[in-house]
Amino acid sequence: MKRVVVTGMAGITSLGETADQVFSQFEQGKSGIRYMPDWEVYTDLRSKLGGPVEAYTIPKHFNRKVTRGMGRVALMSTVCAEKALEDAGLLNDPILSSGQTGVAFGSSAGSIDAIGEFGSMLIDNNMNKLNATTYIRMMSHTSAVNMTVYFGLKGLTLPTSSACTSGSMAIGQAYEAIKYGKQTVMLAGGAEELSAAGSAVFDVLMATSSQNEHPEKTPRPFDSKRDGLVVGEGAGCLILEEYEHAKARGAKIYAEIIGYGSNTDGQHVTRPDSEMMGRCMELALSDAQIAADRIDYVNAHGTSTDQGDIAETQATARVVGKKPISSLKSYFGHTLGACGAIEAWLSIEMMQRSQFIPTLNLDEIDAACGDLDYIVKQSRNMHADIIMSNNFAFGGINTSLIFKRV
Repeated sequence: MKRVVVTGMAGITSLGETADQVFSQFEQGKSGIRYMPDWEVYTDLRSKLGGPVEAYTIPKHFNRKVTRGMGRVALMSTVCAEKALEDAGLLNDPILSSGQTGVAFGSSAGSIDAIGEFGSMLIDNNMNKLNATTYIRMMSHTSAVNMTVYFGLKGLTLPTSSACTSGSMAIGQAYEAIKYGKQTVMLAGGAEELSAAGSAVFDVLMATSSQNEHPEKTPRPFDSKRDGLVVGEGAGCLILEEYEHAKARGAKIYAEIIGYGSNTDGQHVTRPDSEMMGRCMELALSDAQIAADRIDYVNAHGTSTDQGDIAETQATARVVGKKPISSLKSYFGHTLGACGAIEAWLSIEMMQRSQFIPTLNLDEIDAACGDLDYIVKQSRNMHADIIMSNNFAFGGINTSLIFKRV
């Protein structure tokens, strides 16, 4: 078995596009949640809140010729991946086109504008809005495919589209591709673009927050007064590399991935299953070959829904005990296919900085939630050698990643 390390990281979020920018916002207790006036046209939509990326840097070489087949989600993905490769010192390296480098990247869906173009065809009975790039922008593997073309990747392509575990599953599958000797380097992560339709998915389930007049006060994971999730957008990318290859070229190593677990509830499409969540964490611990008491911190999925928060925290407490835990969705909202990648990136940054971010808006812990050491109000400065990042998706798809300080 090969060892797998993280040698490059990047992200695009509603609170910035560098770790320093994001952590500065964390320290100020800033939220990326905004009222979305453009959504007022949807009169039946209860929640008009979102976590938009209001601006991010697009390099000049991403011209029209390069981006014509990219919707917003694919463009964020590719820009983010380029930053991560640059961070790893692998941008333009021959290994990218050697067949030894692949990509595992996911999103819940492609770009909403492209979906709308096909929708117009079905409703208006004409194809006036379709063009040669409509499907490329709409398909769920649009990010992964655009990345292979842009970087000239010749290795594995592992597109993941599993809703809220798209990003974390991509990292897990990339880790396994290197661990079992199929690839030397993998671009891994996820992205999602914001849309009213994305919010409506949860709105019809009465699972969204309706605090439209106070966007800064929601979501509030684990809090007794939480009233649902808020959707967001962004991208996260990790560069995974076989340890000996990274060591030989003198790469900076952020962390080692030592465990990954994934399973499926097999019972209900939208109702979380605490037992299977716990078994997923146990699978990751087994893969890492460590005892649960070795975990120093847990980055929670923490969506701010009634059932989800309770099921997840009870499972976490049952498996790893009373460990420090927090949810970054309290700052960004639920970035769906991007969340697992953004949270893995920032969890590794927390471990590197020995600074663990509190859950925003957590004022009164719900007594029904698991008995855990919830980080609240201010950052906690502590040393951590091993951390766990968990994500759980519609369809009962569960993932758990374990990272170790190197």
